[in-house]
Amino acid sequence: MKRSVFITLVVTALASVAVSAHASSRSAERAQAAGKAGLVATVNVTATEFKFVLSAKSAKRGLVTFKVTNKGKLSHDFQIDGRKTKMLSPGQSDTLRVTFLKKGAYPYLCTVPGHAAAGMKGVFTIT
Repeated sequence: MKRSVFITLVVTALASVAVSAHASSRSAERAQAAGKAGLVATVNVTATEFKFVLSAKSAKRGLVTFKVTNKGKLSHDFQIDGRKTKMLSPGQSDTLRVTFLKKGAYPYLCTVPGHAAAGMKGVFTIT
C-alpha cells in the first residue's frame, strides 16, 4: 500500500513539472518569435514649435507605439497612417498605437492649420 501511494505521488509530481515546463517553453517561444519579427516597437515623439523629434525614424513591421509629448507652448497633435492623437495642450501626452503591415514610408504631421507647413512633418519608415 505504501509503495502504491509513493508511486502515485511521484507520477503526480512529474506530471506537474512536465506541464509547467511545457507552458514556460511555449511562453518563451512566443516572446522569442515576437522579438525576432520586430512585432512591437516604442517611439517617443516630442512636439515643439514647429517640429517633431522622434526617438527612432524607423521600425520593423508590426505594432508601433508612439508616445507623444507636447513640450511646446501651443497645442499640437500627431497623425500617421490615418490615425492621430487627441489635441495636446502644452505639457500633455498621449499614446498612439499603429499596426503597420507593409514596408514603406509613412508621412506624419501635425494637423493644426499651418503647423505642417511650418515644419511639423516628416516620414517614418517601416522595414
